[in-house]
Amino acid sequence: MRKSLHSRICFEEMTERISILTENSPAKWGKMNVCQMLRHCDLVLQIALKKVVLPETNMIFSIIGILTKKEMWVFNNGIPRNMPTFQKLIVNFECDFDESKKNLLKTMGDYLAAFETGNLPEKHVLFGHMRPEDWGFLEYKHLNHHLKQFNV
Repeated sequence: MRKSLHSRICFEEMTERISILTENSPAKWGKMNVCQMLRHCDLVLQIALKKVVLPETNMIFSIIGILTKKEMWVFNNGIPRNMPTFQKLIVNFECDFDESKKNLLKTMGDYLAAFETGNLPEKHVLFGHMRPEDWGFLEYKHLNHHLKQFNV
C-alpha cells in the first residue's frame, strides 16, 4: 500500500512521530541536526504551497527527476540516504527547535488544506507533471525518510 500525506491516518502518524522528537534527538546519518531537519522538511512542503520556488533545472536533471518519481511510484521504495538537494532547501545554520517543530506542523496543516481545496501545483521543477496523488506520496516519503533519519 502506498502511504500518502493526504490520508488522515498517515497525516496523524507523521504528526505523532514529529511530536516524539526532542532537541537532542540524534541523527543516524547525514549532516543536519534535528532542528535543521525540521526546517528542511518545512521548506520542502512549502514548495507545494507555492511559497518556495525552486530554480529551473537542466534537461538531464529533469529527466532523472521524472524517472525517479516513476521508479518510487512503481516500486514504492524510499529515498536513498545523503541525496543531493536544491541549495534553497539546505539548512546549515542554527535554528530554534520549538519554533521549527511548530512551524512544520503548521505547514503540514496548510499543505493538507491546499490538497483538500485542490490547490496543489501541477508541476514540480524536478519531478515534472504532478497529480495530487504524486504530491501526497512524495511528501509522505520525504517526511518518512527524515523521521527515520532521527529514529522516529
